[in-house]
Amino acid sequence: ITDAVVAARILNATLVVPKLDQKSFWKDSSNFTEIFDVEWFIRSLSKDVKIIKEVPKKGGKVMAPYTMRVPRKCNVKCYLSRVLPVLLKKHVVQLTKFDYRLANKLDTDLQKLRCRVNYHALKFTDPIREMGKKLVRRMRERSRHFIALHLRFEPDMLAFSGCYYGGGDKERADLGAIRKRWKTLHTSNPDKERRHGKCPLTPEEVGLMLRALGFGSDVHIYVASGEVYGGDATLGPLKALFPNYHSKETLASSEELSPFSSFSSRMAAVDFIVCDESDVFVTNNNGNMARILTGWRRYFGHKPTIRPNAKKHSSLFPNRENMTWEAFASKVRLNQKGFMGEPKEVKAGRGEFHENPSTCICEDSEAKERAKSGNGGLTKVEKGVGKDIVEPSDDLVSDDEPEWPDMDYGEKLSMPEGKELNLDYNLFFKPEDQPEFEEILSD
Repeated sequence: ITDAVVAARILNATLVVPKLDQKSFWKDSSNFTEIFDVEWFIRSLSKDVKIIKEVPKKGGKVMAPYTMRVPRKCNVKCYLSRVLPVLLKKHVVQLTKFDYRLANKLDTDLQKLRCRVNYHALKFTDPIREMGKKLVRRMRERSRHFIALHLRFEPDMLAFSGCYYGGGDKERADLGAIRKRWKTLHTSNPDKERRHGKCPLTPEEVGLMLRALGFGSDVHIYVASGEVYGGDATLGPLKALFPNYHSKETLASSEELSPFSSFSSRMAAVDFIVCDESDVFVTNNNGNMARILTGWRRYFGHKPTIRPNAKKHSSLFPNRENMTWEAFASKVRLNQKGFMGEPKEVKAGRGEFHENPSTCICEDSEAKERAKSGNGGLTKVEKGVGKDIVEPSDDLVSDDEPEWPDMDYGEKLSMPEGKELNLDYNLFFKPEDQPEFEEILSD
């Protein structure tokens, strides 16, 4: 959605409110207006891009859009050469399968537009926000501070990853049957995937990691997740490590959750709010929701975000029984250096924009002076938009960034034919702008 607004700006086109796919594997019937405040979205971006709710009518009939797909990581030149000529000719263009269809690095003005959209224009609807705040209040009533864990351990996610978790023939049969949904998946090599850091930590492993990092058994933990493979048997060790275990279902009644429980996107939105409000956010994966929450927490003040260094942990966890707890905890802490959400941890411009929105986080003269004097520290900046980032040294940047499949609450990278997830965006072209675009093309 954020990138669709930027694409409309590049094309000088009017954006039709995004249409969310309702035919994917999860079959979530939610539309844009049931997740986001559409009036706020249109109004707050009125100086950047014109946005309308529906495709206009011409001669009493809705103008039929021309459907096309742009390449992944398409930059400004790409949009002007590939999409603009079609837009000039067809007047209405629908861009489908729109995830990662815009380049990560753009000019500063376009990056800042991304920030205005992502951090200010996209606001959840009142019912979602109220439910999220209610859960946060109930967590605070139980404990002044709490951890939020985004736990990706659904059966389809594990099947897609190609990882193996020691469940024997049953696990291989269960996940093997699910893997058949994706005809294009490569042959599974679980050991290789784990060595490369592409296997999400199990609930027990992420619990052990947190205990090794110093979080005691009295800490309250909110777990945001879908269906966990293995159910209570899989979650049991995590609950034993952190008895103060909470979720949407334990904090709210089924009646309170009924407006959301049948819609994966709305449930994810509620979890997003609680995770963002947590004192420490932890993830066992590197999917879209984890990345966006990481960026959100950087943008609004560098609240701690712990990501597991799965690549280095891959050999540690299987051998934990062969060492003392002190030795194991020491190795965990060593492995986690550079993965603890410190302000200087990620170099400006490195990684995905949504995870590291450095272009949008201001740095004032006082911060620069502190950086020179070695004081470090953070300070609030204009309008409270974010905190300063001191330019990191290269030794704080790690190359051990794992890449897990981006499938959050229903995202699918590659579904069977007829079931792939498409996020559809309609872009309506204003005919009066044609001379300007022809001049751009001629240049």
